[in-house]
Amino acid sequence: MPTLLLKNGRVFDPSSKLDKTADILIDLQSGTIEGIGKNLKPPPGAEMLDCSDLLVCPGFLDIHVHFREPGFTAKETIASGSAAAVHGGFSTVVTMPNTDPPLDNSSAIAYQYLKAEQAGMARVFPMGCITKGRAGEELAALGLLARAGAVGFTDDGACVNSSFLVRSALEYARALGKVVVEHCEDHDLSNGAVMHEGKVSAALGINGYPSAAEEIIVARDIRLAKLAGARIHVQHISAKGSVSLVREAKKKGAKVSAEVAPHHLLLTDECCRDFDANYKMNPPLREPSDLDACLEGLLDGTIDCFASDHAPHTTEEKSQEFVETPNGVIGLETNIGVLLTHLVHKNKLPLKRFVDAWTASAARVLDLPGGSLKVGGPADVTILDLDLRWQVDPARFKSKARNCPFAGWKLKGAPVYTLVGGKVFPAIGATMKVPAKQKSARSR
Repeated sequence: MPTLLLKNGRVFDPSSKLDKTADILIDLQSGTIEGIGKNLKPPPGAEMLDCSDLLVCPGFLDIHVHFREPGFTAKETIASGSAAAVHGGFSTVVTMPNTDPPLDNSSAIAYQYLKAEQAGMARVFPMGCITKGRAGEELAALGLLARAGAVGFTDDGACVNSSFLVRSALEYARALGKVVVEHCEDHDLSNGAVMHEGKVSAALGINGYPSAAEEIIVARDIRLAKLAGARIHVQHISAKGSVSLVREAKKKGAKVSAEVAPHHLLLTDECCRDFDANYKMNPPLREPSDLDACLEGLLDGTIDCFASDHAPHTTEEKSQEFVETPNGVIGLETNIGVLLTHLVHKNKLPLKRFVDAWTASAARVLDLPGGSLKVGGPADVTILDLDLRWQVDPARFKSKARNCPFAGWKLKGAPVYTLVGGKVFPAIGATMKVPAKQKSARSR
C-alpha cells in the first residue's frame, strides 16, 4: 500500500484538542489518515515528509471564492483557481455562482465538479444561485441544485431585494438541510457607490456606500431566518453595526453565521486616497472602528470564520479609472501570511482561533467535509512555517489575476505544503523567502 508519513511536526488541531509533536500516517490509496501519534512505524517503502519545526493543521477551507468559469476564463478558471488555492495553503474552496451563465441549474453545478476533478488539485464545492440568473425575480430550482451538489444558495455580488423571495428561499433551504448565504447590500442605499461613505469619500468627492446599506439587510435577513426557522450566513461582513446585529441574534438563539475577509480586518478606506483600484471592493474598505469591531467579533465567536472573497479580474480591467474598474481583490495566496503577520504574531488573535476560523468553524458553516485531523478522515492537511519571512510578489502567483492589495508586503509566516487526500502540493512559502520589516498595515 502506498503510504506517506508526515514526520515530527507540531500537530495542531483545535477541533480535536491536538497540540503535540507527532507523526501522521497517510494511506495514499484511500487518501485518508491511518494514524496520529509519536514514532509511528510506516511500512517498507513509505514516503516521508519531514515536518520538524512546522505546524501541521487540518486542511484550510476558504468558503468564498470566485473562479469565474464558465464565462470569464480570462480572469480565472477552475484549474488556475485550484492551483492558487493549494499554493496558498487551502485544500478546499467554495465557489460563487456569478459566472456566465450563472450556476442556477444542475448542469452548471455538475460542470464545475467535472472541471475540479480534471484539475486534480483543491476540492471545489460550488454554491447555487438563489434566483434564476441571479436576477432577483424568481427562485431557482433549489431542490435540483442541492441534488446536483450545491452546498448552499447565494446570489453573491447581488443582494436579493425581495423579502418574500428570501423568506421562500430560507424555507426551501431548511427543508433541504442547506444554508442561504447572503450578500447584504441595500442597493437603493449603496446606489452604485465605489467606496465607503465617510470622511475620505467626502474629501475625494466620491459617492459613498454607507454602512447602513449592509446593516439593514443583515437585520432583515436575521428576522426572516427566524420566521422561517432556517439558517442564514452573512457574507464578507464589514460594518460594526452588522457585527452587533449578528452578536445579538446569536445570543437570542438565531441560526445565523458570518464570515470576514482579511482585507476587512487589515485595510481601511484611507487606502483609496490614491485611487488605486486594488483597494476597490464590495463591500468597501471601511473605518478603523469597523475593523476593530470585526476583530472583536472574530475573537468572541460572533464571526465564525475567515473567507477570502478571492475575486480575480484582468489587469486591463483593474487599470481603468477607479470609478469604472470592477470591484474585487484576490487573496488565496496571501491571506494566511498577512493574518499570521498582522494578527497572530502581534498577539491580536490567538493561533488557536486563527486555525479554527480556517478549519472546523469554516466547515461547520456549510456542513462541509474536513476541518479536522482524525484517523479515518480525509488526509487534507495544511503545513505552516510560522517563522518564514517572505515578500508578496503577485508575479509568482498561480492565479491568473494580479489585483492584490498586499503586493510588496513583507510577511512572517506562510504555508509550505498543502495536502489534498494525501497528495502533496508545494505552497507559496516553499519558494518565497526574504528578511523584512513591515510598516503598519492600516497606513498603507
